[in-house]
Amino acid sequence: MHSQICVTPLSSAILAYALVPVLDPASPNAVAIRHIFLVVLLITLAIFVIVVTLIGRSLVRIRCADGALPKQAFGSHVTEIFWTLPPLLIVLSLGVASAKLIYSISVIPVQQISPTSPADIVVVGHQWWWEVHYPRSGAVTANEIHIPIGKKLCVQVDSADVIHSFWIPQLGPKVDMVPGQHNFLWLEADSEGTYDGACSEFCGDQHAWMRFIVVAEPEPKYRAWLVEQVPPTAMPADAVALAGRNFVVSQTCLNCHEIRGINAGIAAGPDLTHVVSRRFLGAGVLENTPQTMEKWLSNPDQFKPGCMMPNFTLDQEQLRDVTAYLETLR
Repeated sequence: MHSQICVTPLSSAILAYALVPVLDPASPNAVAIRHIFLVVLLITLAIFVIVVTLIGRSLVRIRCADGALPKQAFGSHVTEIFWTLPPLLIVLSLGVASAKLIYSISVIPVQQISPTSPADIVVVGHQWWWEVHYPRSGAVTANEIHIPIGKKLCVQVDSADVIHSFWIPQLGPKVDMVPGQHNFLWLEADSEGTYDGACSEFCGDQHAWMRFIVVAEPEPKYRAWLVEQVPPTAMPADAVALAGRNFVVSQTCLNCHEIRGINAGIAAGPDLTHVVSRRFLGAGVLENTPQTMEKWLSNPDQFKPGCMMPNFTLDQEQLRDVTAYLETLR
């Protein structure tokens, strides 16, 4: 089943996002976007009906005239004003409304972003996964963002390589992630739930599987999760898991992945310090279970062709040991 999904990632991702309730907003920003969308939809629908009606009327009249050309009307200043003024007013009104919307949902006062008052969350886009930092607590995770319900958070979005675009359809607008440039947005959810997000700017082979989730939860639950993400790892007590830890340390795994308590400062691949607490592997390609973890380690390219993680051709004993160790990283 998983191999079939990965053979056609783009088509499956398009199908999945076609079903996302974009018009079912769960934040004030998304509600504002839906409102202006519906206004534009109604206006354009009215224009479409008027144009089609006039075309249909013209076709009927020309048929009734037995092919004779109708009398030509070259207009006047009054008709020119009549046909020019309404479209002009519509365009200007929508332009002003759009500008106000963009400013209200995207612009963050400069004084709120400073070394002494950093963004609440920093998200860095990589090919093809998401690095997530909570600067004030020191928590780090990947492909999964937690936020408290009803609280507006400032999110800084960056890119480590190419241009990505950060988008959570039910929570607000898309924001580009440009290398060397900090962009910001407000992130807020009105109700508890899990909201799908994705990169909406084509960024390479596995763009379709550059997914993430936003978990909106009550403040106490969010705080508890945040506390759990901060501590470094401990030495495993189980012999199999300990063998897996020793194998990970002896190999090149730590050249790409940070495991706090063993190494620090590495961001080429996702931070693995609390990897088991996450719901998915490979930025959404697999549900995170011991079985899928072992399958992923055996051949990442099978599930995410072109991904940066190589196949280390681990034997069954090595797969068992490494999986047992990673399962202790909660």
